[in-house]
Amino acid sequence: MNLEKVPNERKLTLCRKYYMAGFAFLPFMWAVNAIWFLREAFWAPPYPEQKQIRKYVIVSGIGAVVWLVGLIIWVIIFQEKRSDWGALGDQLSFIIPKGIP
Repeated sequence: MNLEKVPNERKLTLCRKYYMAGFAFLPFMWAVNAIWFLREAFWAPPYPEQKQIRKYVIVSGIGAVVWLVGLIIWVIIFQEKRSDWGALGDQLSFIIPKGIP
């Protein structure tokens, strides 16, 4: 979709929908929202809805980064400590590696 052809009210509605979808544990939607509306929020000529779009873009970007950092931390901890967790680590694993931990 070309955002230049979309009315400003529709841009705000679409931005708000992507923002709200991120709360359903879909941080990818926040990342898409932050990237897709970045130009509209900061570099487009000013219009009334731009301030709200800017708020949604900033919060969506922060939310996506927080989720990404949390996911990376979880992967690192899981990879390092899975064998120490015993049966719980095995239950959380999809593929159980063979060999001595």
